[in-house]
Amino acid sequence: YPEITLGASAGYTGMLEHIGDPITRRWSFGPSISWHFPTRVDRARVRAMEAGADAALARFDGVVLDALRETQTLLSHYAHDLQRNQSLRDARDAARRAADDTRRLYQEGRLAYLDSLDAERTLAAAEAALADSAAQLSRDQVDLFLSLGGGWEGSGQAEIAARHPVEP
Repeated sequence: YPEITLGASAGYTGMLEHIGDPITRRWSFGPSISWHFPTRVDRARVRAMEAGADAALARFDGVVLDALRETQTLLSHYAHDLQRNQSLRDARDAARRAADDTRRLYQEGRLAYLDSLDAERTLAAAEAALADSAAQLSRDQVDLFLSLGGGWEGSGQAEIAARHPVEP
C-alpha cells in the first residue's frame, strides 16, 4: 500500500561563510508519497508467515486429537470399570446369599463350621473387591474430569498418563 506523509523542512544551503544570508535560506512544505514494490523477499516473507500459521494450526490439531484420544481412552476405562463394578456387586450379593444359607445350614447342624467360615471368607473377599472397584471408579471419574479440562493446574496430567498409558 502507498504511504502518504505530510511534512515540512527548513534550512540553509550554500558556503559556510554565507550561512545566515537570506539567499541561502530554503524551506519546503508538502506531501510525500512513497510506494514499496513487492519483491521476492517480500513474497518469501509472506510464504514464511503462511507456513508458520499452518504449523501452528497443525500443532493445535495435534493437541486436540491427543485430548480426544485421552478422553476416549478414559471413557473406555470408566465404562469397563462400571461393568466390573456391577459384576462384583452381583458376585457379592450371591456370596451374601450363600453365606446366609451356609450359616443357617450350620445352625441346623447340616454343615460343618468350616464350610460356614469359608462362605463368610468368600463374602468378605467379594466385599473387599467391590470396595476396591468403587475406589477405582472414583479415580476414573477424577481422571475423566481432568481430561475434560477440569483441574487445569496441570498437576494430575502426569499421574493420569502413568496410570493409563495411551496405546498407539
